[in-house]
Amino acid sequence: MKKILPAILLSALSPFALALEVGAEAPKCDLQQFSDAAPVQLIKPGKVTYVDFWASWCGPCEQSMPFLEEINTQLKAKNFEVIAINLDESRDDAKNFLDKHKVNFTVAVNPNGECPAAFGVVAMPSSYLIDRKGKIRRINLGFHAEEKAVIRAEVEKLLAE
Repeated sequence: MKKILPAILLSALSPFALALEVGAEAPKCDLQQFSDAAPVQLIKPGKVTYVDFWASWCGPCEQSMPFLEEINTQLKAKNFEVIAINLDESRDDAKNFLDKHKVNFTVAVNPNGECPAAFGVVAMPSSYLIDRKGKIRRINLGFHAEEKAVIRAEVEKLLAE
């Protein structure tokens, strides 16, 4: 039940959350590095960013992590960055997940909890591709392996702009 509760809460709150649309400006959120609580800047002018909201109890999140690691590693030299925002209630749950799924991209937390609502998160994972000017260019709800090529092509298109 503990793992289902956050999903139910997200679904229940979603009608009240301001759902973002493609073309909207990405919200600013107070984020900290998961590892050391250092501040994380979500929007970086000139950088294409893939923001991914995830939790340890989310099966599709487990499937998406290797893909996010792959595109981050392959495209970071082109001014691309993945920022994964953890929504677990328990830090230990998130840490155990990250121990199993090693990643080199930024993993952040949102201590005051406003970020999921600001983005209108309604599914796990929820991902937002943000262009160099801070505009949302793609929204993915859930993760499906067959979408990897489409997501990568969209990232590369934004990097070429």
